[in-house]
Amino acid sequence: MQNEFNFVNRNMFDLDDYSAEEIYQILESAKVMKEINSRSYKKIPTLRGKTVCTLFFENSTRTLMSFELAAHRLSADVVSFSANTSSLSKGESLQDTVLTLDAMGIDAYIIRHSYAGSPQMVYKYTGKPVLNGGDGRHAHPTQALLDIYSIWEKRGNLKGMKVAIVGDIAHSRVVRSNLIGMKKLGAEVTVCAPRTLMPGQMEEIYGCKVEYDLKKALTGADAVMGLRMQLERQKDGLFPSLEEYTKYYSLSKETLKWAKADALVMHPGPMNRGIEILPEIADSKQSVILDQVTNGVAIRMALLFLILGGQA
Repeated sequence: MQNEFNFVNRNMFDLDDYSAEEIYQILESAKVMKEINSRSYKKIPTLRGKTVCTLFFENSTRTLMSFELAAHRLSADVVSFSANTSSLSKGESLQDTVLTLDAMGIDAYIIRHSYAGSPQMVYKYTGKPVLNGGDGRHAHPTQALLDIYSIWEKRGNLKGMKVAIVGDIAHSRVVRSNLIGMKKLGAEVTVCAPRTLMPGQMEEIYGCKVEYDLKKALTGADAVMGLRMQLERQKDGLFPSLEEYTKYYSLSKETLKWAKADALVMHPGPMNRGIEILPEIADSKQSVILDQVTNGVAIRMALLFLILGGQA
């Protein structure tokens, strides 16, 4: 596999560090990795001898498992760190925890943490490549890459594509990374939410369009992504009730009629079925939600391959 750009030993903090051309290189590499995953024997020796550590301080199913599968399929060794059973519970600092792990010969770290900036902190202490599996409300770049790949795979290009992202914009790290990546590739992105779930200055900061009316947001969309309604935010009184939210912002057969007839239906997961998206849409032929999960393994394989200098 010939790589036009040098990714070796780079970090993946967020997509603002990568050019459009580099993002396309990641997508092309993921395409190859997906072909490998389709074979009966999925494992290749390209990262044999490398050790990857997953540092997950928050719960995860898709991101954690897909990163671990990606590393295993490239023949890397995987060390899984559990905050609940580690010395952190005894008062050890993140710095000392990371330094201890690094002394064991880790080659790359994948971290998910509730604090924004935690990936940069791990890099500061280790100097080893760090991939961000989600930090606070800040960023989730590998999720954005698999979302972008899922559109690119079906449509061949994002330039001029109209993408609508609907849901809890204010608390979503996924939407921020998607806005950066999709805009770099030329997509026209509209974000839609109740006013209480929409941060200020979205248009100025991200170059997207802001809508509070679902019909306006979905009209003419090529792809529609629902975001998880973070139910814990309901306790903060940010909207009157879940029923009220569902009435005005849920993705359904009726609301999807406003989008293009062949619009892709997406969701980064986990889904609250019947709240931000109805099963009739989540399980429809237009849905690429399970494709997103599959593509997550390929994207993460591509990143590990590129950043750890894998040899084809």
